[in-house]
Amino acid sequence: MIKPSTIDDIKMAMDIVEVVGDFVNLKKSGSSLKALSPFTAEKTPSFYVVPSKGIFKCFSSGKGGDAITFVMEVDGLSYIEALKYLAAKYNIAIEEEVQTDEIQEAQNQRESLYIVLKFATDYFQDLLHSHEEGKSIGLSYFKERGFSDEIIESFNLGYSLNIWDHFHQEGIKSGFTKENLEAAGLIVSKENKIYDRFRGRVMFPIHNVTGKAIAFGARILVSDAAKNQPKYLNSPETELYNKSRVLYGLFQSKQQIRQEDNCYLVEGYTDVISMHQVGVKNVVSSSGTALTEDQVKLIKRYTQNVTVLYDGDAPGIRASFRGIDILLEGGLNVRAVTFPDGQDPDSYSHKLGATAYVHFLREGAVDFIKFKTALLMDGVKDDPIKKAGVVRDIVESISKIGDAIKRSVYLKECSDLLQISEAILIAEQNKILITQKRSNQNTFQYSEETSGILPLESEEIAVTDFSKIIAYQEKESIRVLLNYGDEIIQKTDENEMTLWDYFISESEDIEFTHPIYNKIFKVMVQRNKEQLPLNFEYFLSIDDPEIQKIIIELCAPKYEISEFWKKKYHIEIPLEEEFIKDLTYSNILRLKFRVIQHLIEVQNEKLKTAIEGDVDTLLDEISELKQTEMEIAKIIGNVTVK
Repeated sequence: MIKPSTIDDIKMAMDIVEVVGDFVNLKKSGSSLKALSPFTAEKTPSFYVVPSKGIFKCFSSGKGGDAITFVMEVDGLSYIEALKYLAAKYNIAIEEEVQTDEIQEAQNQRESLYIVLKFATDYFQDLLHSHEEGKSIGLSYFKERGFSDEIIESFNLGYSLNIWDHFHQEGIKSGFTKENLEAAGLIVSKENKIYDRFRGRVMFPIHNVTGKAIAFGARILVSDAAKNQPKYLNSPETELYNKSRVLYGLFQSKQQIRQEDNCYLVEGYTDVISMHQVGVKNVVSSSGTALTEDQVKLIKRYTQNVTVLYDGDAPGIRASFRGIDILLEGGLNVRAVTFPDGQDPDSYSHKLGATAYVHFLREGAVDFIKFKTALLMDGVKDDPIKKAGVVRDIVESISKIGDAIKRSVYLKECSDLLQISEAILIAEQNKILITQKRSNQNTFQYSEETSGILPLESEEIAVTDFSKIIAYQEKESIRVLLNYGDEIIQKTDENEMTLWDYFISESEDIEFTHPIYNKIFKVMVQRNKEQLPLNFEYFLSIDDPEIQKIIIELCAPKYEISEFWKKKYHIEIPLEEEFIKDLTYSNILRLKFRVIQHLIEVQNEKLKTAIEGDVDTLLDEISELKQTEMEIAKIIGNVTVK
């Protein structure tokens, strides 16, 4: 276990903007920063970072927390793994408490896998540089490909000996168990025999976005060993490795992708490395698998622009079109570059050299819809049936684009390219969109993740649903107190009145009804009695996930007033904190108002079944409540029905 003092050091050092900025392209939004969610395939930013509070909130997924929580969520790490990642980022030495044998034996399986895979990465790297077979076969191969020592080190490239169980034996000697090595996908146990999964191959470690090895790709080199052996071999899926959620090279490329605001997408490991070698570092690979929605989400964390690189194989290009539709559906802008026949990103980078290659990529990029239209029409000639099929295929791709303006522009351009009426293309698109909408409606299922907790933003609530209305007002009271409770709103020579003091004096007769809001409110009352600050940091330290979830929602503003109202239009819009006392008083009145309305409703229900002796009493109570209701309504400007 990591010592509490070390955890405190990490929390003191970590900067939420720096941490999140390694994974998400943040943009300024008032006092906060916003971005597209790294957790969902949204098209409008709903992910916010609040630097002043050190928290993030994703309104599309509901996730929120501090920098540690973000690292855990974005890369699927445990709490301890996230702390170690942050400690490494900020150069903080990890101090761990002495563990008992029982605790060591019960260590998290994921942590064990990371340790095994780190050992394997170092082992394969060492063989590449120090073993005669590794140097003569593996290192020679990389040098022939033109890979520099710096590139080889950057990608942790290695070599596995052409021996049946060399790695297995070394792993056992180093204290790992057969179960550890097998769970990591590094050895195979079959028919009472154990052998290394990778033998006589150069090794390409596959990293997660935080830089930890989670799997391996391997290429066989020795010709006589290649009989009945696949040229490339990958790790099996494990608890850490799901190939549909990983992009090779993303760890090494993510910063450059953000800086260039573009991601080159290639097929193989060597394509990625060769492009790095010539200075093109904003590149990733799907590792030969069909592109998935999760991989698109990964790219979208860093850019909305993708350039797909193709070799000259037209049938292969057509086979990849489904993956490109997924990119379009994910809201990305897609361009394509085609290499001459017989060339690929790796070979052509060697042929042209760095400067000419970079120029070729920039000048050769074509909008994908135009690219697809030209490619498919090339084989149609004058066949009307084939041309009709191409038209439907193109419109199908355009319909994947979420932006209506972009769709309109593409349809206009395709009308010119295809020599077909734009109205016909629009009609075909509308058919597809209607079909998609109906399909989505049929498969949509509503789920209530928050177990009755109201969302932060206002929602439509039925007038008679007083429990929800009251809960909303209670939540608003908590929000104001949480963000401004310690603000001094009145000061005299004798004392100071905080917003919290003011709230208490104006709401002594109010009892919160929602269980979670009531729990938070009682904690606030207790801390006020003890004269302790009412800041959100305290509530985040409470070991209660429900409270933490609410606190983050209430501390992360979803909307900011645009600076253009003042700068461009010269319209002064007062900030909430400027009239917080009036806002609090109004909120208290509204809360009382809703409680009274609810009591009137309850008494009216009792009246329906009351016996004769109780009727007059109930009518008097209702009359008094109605009078109070009207008095409050006059103050807050509401209109009630008599």
